[in-house]
Amino acid sequence: MLTKAFWKATAERSVRTFAQVLVGSLGLDTLGIIHANWSEGLALGGGAAVLTVLTAVATSGGTEGPGVTETVRSRE
Repeated sequence: MLTKAFWKATAERSVRTFAQVLVGSLGLDTLGIIHANWSEGLALGGGAAVLTVLTAVATSGGTEGPGVTETVRSRE
């Protein structure tokens, strides 16, 4: 069910989400929209990454990919 390709794609997605949330929160702090220091940005990014993994597992539905409509093909 949850193959090596699934976990690889899920890990890539969670790292990407972490980076996006971290950069977004720090960028919004720079603009004065929200006030988030590095520790808060890391916490937000970590929480988003965990939610990404949980969402991937919950929506896999027996498919090969980390999402409802995705298929991850292994290159092995």
